Order: sequence, then structure tokens, then C-alpha cells
Amino acid sequence: MSRRGKAVVKRVTLDPKYNSELVAHMIRVVMKDGKKTVAERIVYGAIDKVAEKMKEDPSKFVKDEKALVDPLEVVAAAIENMKPQVEVKTRRVGGTTYPVPVPIAANRQLSLALRWATQFASARHGMGMPAAVAVELVDAFQGQGNVIKKRDDVHKMAAANKAFAHYAW
Repeated sequence: MSRRGKAVVKRVTLDPKYNSELVAHMIRVVMKDGKKTVAERIVYGAIDKVAEKMKEDPSKFVKDEKALVDPLEVVAAAIENMKPQVEVKTRRVGGTTYPVPVPIAANRQLSLALRWATQFASARHGMGMPAAVAVELVDAFQGQGNVIKKRDDVHKMAAANKAFAHYAW
């Protein structure tokens, strides 16, 4: 039994431009060294670039027979595609360590998806960060790209270790 107190869940303030909690969370994940205005410029620039790409080729932004017109809908759908459902955690049982697949809480799913998107966007060289974030979001919306590959790898690892699922507690 844990001796620590319950973790206080902070409400994320809404971002000023889109009035969206999701965009505010993205800004906080992208932010480095407390430079929030730089992070806001990156995220808002990425959303603007997604909107430009939607105008260039609207046929790429169709989901469930319905064309998406709002770039925030595309961002939300892309992040939904990025979220992992299960992950592998190690459990020590009787001196042996087992990789056990466990379901992921909703807030951790969002955090992992945004962290992976930021990592892969910053690893892209030859383009600015807003363009790189936009490319990652568009790729994730279309079900491809680095973040989707990472999510699939996590899911494969969990599927490969289903035999140890009875150790999850």
C-alpha cells in the first residue's frame, strides 16, 4: 500500500487562440526551457500549415465519408490515431522479471502520443519545427509516419507478451 498522497490532477488552461484544452496541452509538451511563446508559435504555425495542406489537397482529409474542414478536427483525429492502448510494464515475481501488458489510462495515452510526436518532429532536419509538427500530424491522421510506427511497435510488444498478462495487478 502506497504511503504517498493522491496526485493532484491539474486542469489545463485553455489556449487563447482556439480555446482548446488539446492545443494547450500540445503547447506545454512542445515547450522547452519555459519558453511558452516560442511553443505557442510552433503549435499555431503547425495548425496553420495543416490548414494550408487541407486547402491544397482536401481529398487527403476525408474521414468516415465526411470531409473535415476544421484543422482542429484533423489535429484531434491525428492525436487519436497516435494514442497507444496498451504498454508493457515489468513485474518482478519470485525473483524473475516478466514483461506484462497493461492498459494505459487516458491521460497517459495523450501524454505519450504528444511526447512521441514532439520527439519525432524535432528529429526531422531540414525544416522548421512548425512544419515538422504539421508533417507528423498529417502523417498520423493518414495512419502512417513515425508516431504510428512507434505505437504499433508498442502494441506488438504487448501482444507478444500476452502470456504474462495474468501477472497484471
